[in-house]
Amino acid sequence: MISTRGRYALRVMIDLAECEKNTADGELDPSKEAAPYVALKDVAERQGISKKYLEIIAKDLVTAGFIKGTRGKSGGYRLTRKPEEYTVQEILDVSEGDLAAVACLAKDAGICPRSSYCKTLPMWQEYDELTREFFSRKRLSDLV
Repeated sequence: MISTRGRYALRVMIDLAECEKNTADGELDPSKEAAPYVALKDVAERQGISKKYLEIIAKDLVTAGFIKGTRGKSGGYRLTRKPEEYTVQEILDVSEGDLAAVACLAKDAGICPRSSYCKTLPMWQEYDELTREFFSRKRLSDLV
């Protein structure tokens, strides 16, 4: 199950992409090559999410190199890449960690002692693969 953390991370990324798109549609100063920084309080207000919670999520996104932050009067956050260069899967990987359907498929699970005769393992593996493929095909730009 995808938690609020993963859903909110997607909402933050969509919000920043929309702000970038809006400035690219004519409001951005041509002498500047990057979109302006967006204040996290404005994102929190638009998205109806606690600013404190968004600060935690934004920190993870900065650490992953997905967004860049700056302090000061014109401070805030912005994307480090174009929206079409982000997949939903990689955003969920950063915000959620392992999304394995069952514990035995988690990255750090090791080899399950039942794997050689587990009747359901192939189904769970297929489900994980389908889910990963689905989210890997979805781009941030598809959601904007």
